[in-house]
Amino acid sequence: MSETLSPDQWQKVRALFEAALERDPPDAAAWAAREARHDAQVRDEVLSLLQHHSRAGEFLSQPVAERLPDLLEDDRVLEAGATIGPYTIVRELGRGGMGRVYLATDSRLNRTVALKVLAPHLLRDPLQRERLRREARAAAGLAHPGICTVFALEEIDGELYIAAEYIDGQTLGEEIRANRRPSEDEILRTAREVAAALAAAHAAGIVHRDLKPDNVMRARDGRLKILDFGLARSQGREHSAAATFATRPGLLMGTPGYIAPEQLAGERGDARADVYAFGVMMHEYAAGSHPFATGAPKTIPAIGGIVARCLKQSPDERYATAGEIVAALEGAYFNSAAAQDSPIWWRVHQLVIITLYFAASALAWQIKTWIETPITVAIFIALGAAATIGGVFRGHLVFTERMNRANLAAERARAIRATRLVDLLFSLLLLLDGVIVASVRALPSVFTVSLAVSIALAALVLEPATTKASFPDD
Repeated sequence: MSETLSPDQWQKVRALFEAALERDPPDAAAWAAREARHDAQVRDEVLSLLQHHSRAGEFLSQPVAERLPDLLEDDRVLEAGATIGPYTIVRELGRGGMGRVYLATDSRLNRTVALKVLAPHLLRDPLQRERLRREARAAAGLAHPGICTVFALEEIDGELYIAAEYIDGQTLGEEIRANRRPSEDEILRTAREVAAALAAAHAAGIVHRDLKPDNVMRARDGRLKILDFGLARSQGREHSAAATFATRPGLLMGTPGYIAPEQLAGERGDARADVYAFGVMMHEYAAGSHPFATGAPKTIPAIGGIVARCLKQSPDERYATAGEIVAALEGAYFNSAAAQDSPIWWRVHQLVIITLYFAASALAWQIKTWIETPITVAIFIALGAAATIGGVFRGHLVFTERMNRANLAAERARAIRATRLVDLLFSLLLLLDGVIVASVRALPSVFTVSLAVSIALAALVLEPATTKASFPDD
């Protein structure tokens, strides 16, 4: 069934499919059937996708060109050892709507390259060939450590080839499919690297048009690089709206799950279409699923607001370019760093108070030795007991914050009355000790009274403030 669908029908399939996923499962199929009742092929394809929507990523992640068999004519397959000009084929790395990619060696410079053999349907029209040459040259002009370097556009025996940097590693798509969820720090670092590279392209007037996890490679040393600007389009003055290469009327280029809504509507995508694809990709990387595969985007730690803005249906509501994403991510990075550091001050507060408990107990013992009366002995014993109780409670909270953060709010709620009572008791007993010792030792009396006031202020003023700043969501 899917083999007979036209490009326009595929646009309708994708639009109806994503809209249906936003509805309750029992109603989705009936709604889609009603909406597509005038086109049986579109209706059947949408219903089939809904029936197997747990595998919807297969549809959403597959380039449109690969779903249209008339675009994938039987092209020449190169075997290991075959030579193309100065290039010797080592093995095939993969294939897509733009052609096949091989690992090859360049005899001129004795280096390994990724050699893309462009598909025949892209080269049949002389106008497309010229557009391809122009846009490949523009992509080759991109110089950024986060962008795969294009070494050369070769025309050999009438065929076009793109020689690019070979990157040994794995794609973000492979990381996502491995089902290992990244940490907040990894999410931020990955988003910042990809956005910075994409921003460099946008600054040069180049739009990628097929940004997705399988087009971002993490090299063995951890560096990220955006691959395959093969669908890229220059927005320079020398290119008019008609200068979009490698397309034909009615053909939608790119990968359905990452194509912006305005492109599905037939409009010409600009940098904001890449912004949309960036949002989809980062949602998948952080949450492990397409943002609309389960009906609605999930909450993404650290960059949730940024991803949400990237995914706005209207391009005017998104970031204008990836450069704006970079700026937003810098703010998210510093906010995240501050959030990670803020519990440190809460911990310091707890440890300082514990230290003051035992310092006060030691001071009470000293006052007892100077003036040993039943009252000073009782104060010393009471302060020692209170120091032990308060120290245990606060030590337990510090341990919970480090080892069982999810239960900290509940444990703080249980301990707050006990710790506050201990602190106020400490203050009263120390004040009393300060008054008693004042007649014989003025300086220790001042120190004792000051310590009593400090503990009271820490309990009633400082601790609520540090707790709120450290755990604003609790």
